[in-house]
Amino acid sequence: MTHYREITTEAQWTEALEASADKPLLVLKHSTRCPVSSAALEEYEDYLKDRPAEGIDYALVKVIESRPVSNKIAEDLNVKHESPQIILVKDKAKYWATSHWSVTKKHIRAVLD
Repeated sequence: MTHYREITTEAQWTEALEASADKPLLVLKHSTRCPVSSAALEEYEDYLKDRPAEGIDYALVKVIESRPVSNKIAEDLNVKHESPQIILVKDKAKYWATSHWSVTKKHIRAVLD
């Protein structure tokens, strides 16, 4: 299984955003208190277990525990905050994003494959 890293600080986010200039980043914004978000996390993890795209960094941000990071992502990428939300970042900008029940293994695969 390909693993994701949890981003918990604004400095880690800034580093990940800068690195997206060289390697795309797929980040899941996850609420630990929301059943829809729990389903999205399960879909994300299922995707990572089954032939995930290579050459991509994978990350997770817990929106309640790391609220400043979540807010910074929305600000830096000019996206409305939603949770769950998955965002593909390329060249330090949002390339694709979706939220709620659209965060599925099938949808991720359609975008990344």
